[in-house]
Amino acid sequence: MSSTMAQETVNTGGLATIRGAATIDETRPAEKLKRVIKDKNPIARNYVHQPPVIPHQIRGYRVDLNSNKCLNCHSWKYAAETGATKISLTHYETRDGKTLSDVSPRRYFCLQCHVTQADAAPLVDNTFEPVESLGHE
Repeated sequence: MSSTMAQETVNTGGLATIRGAATIDETRPAEKLKRVIKDKNPIARNYVHQPPVIPHQIRGYRVDLNSNKCLNCHSWKYAAETGATKISLTHYETRDGKTLSDVSPRRYFCLQCHVTQADAAPLVDNTFEPVESLGHE
């Protein structure tokens, strides 16, 4: 099957993608990195149990099996000294509810839940309303 025929048989179902009109077998240059906000006060949460978003740049932060740059400021040991928000006590608990003396391995990789905010237009329209109990106006 020629590539022209293959492209003609693709049915997107009318959905647009972040990649735009590129096909899977097409290699496009990477998009430019979005401008991440610089240091800012903590950003309000929109729902209960929402992981806090990161109000500062983290480009170049190392978070891997051997090192976690986030803990240099946000661990209970250093938070008062650095003025950073302490990580939640839940980050010291195992799945079984046992409290550990150090961050639980299941909560060690911060960027699985916590993300930075970029100065970028929304990808899709959003009508989300924060929960009233969190006091947003």
